[in-house]
Amino acid sequence: MSGNQFHVHGPHEHAVEHGAHGGDKLASRIAVMTAVLSTLGAIMSYQGGHTQNEAMMYKNEAVLKKTEASDQWNFYQAKSSKQNLAELGLALAPPDRKAHYEAEVARYKKEKGEIEIEAKKLEAEAKRNNELSEKALHPHHRLAQGTTLIQIAISLAAITVLTRRTWLYWGSIVASATGLLLSALAYA
Repeated sequence: MSGNQFHVHGPHEHAVEHGAHGGDKLASRIAVMTAVLSTLGAIMSYQGGHTQNEAMMYKNEAVLKKTEASDQWNFYQAKSSKQNLAELGLALAPPDRKAHYEAEVARYKKEKGEIEIEAKKLEAEAKRNNELSEKALHPHHRLAQGTTLIQIAISLAAITVLTRRTWLYWGSIVASATGLLLSALAYA
């Protein structure tokens, strides 16, 4: 410390400093292991977030396409109503006006066919985007489980340094290995 400031070290700071400079092999191994696990955990967490974001993007696209398809089906229904009115007009029209209504009926049938093709295309795109969303989200669960186990391993390692119980160290190794295995299985 510099100047006139007064600083008191806590017991945990003293233990960490003593362990770092005292040649404690267990503490050194755990420090390295914790640093490696923290890095791997950060990578796994990033990948988990990325898969979740990708799944949401596909799901949003599916919702947009489904809405567009719904709009097309509403448009189709409006054309059907107009076609029905034209057919009614054809049935009630005098002979000199029948050609006009026949042309209207034919036009609405043609327009409905085009609208139906577009609506089905949009529904297919919505279905495909929903499938892509499910596929993108699949690894997220395993990555989240793996990240959680890495965090547990780091906690066990910290407790090992404080309690000097080596069985906790081995528990930390098992937890980290299981977490890494789950993360690897996320993409299998």
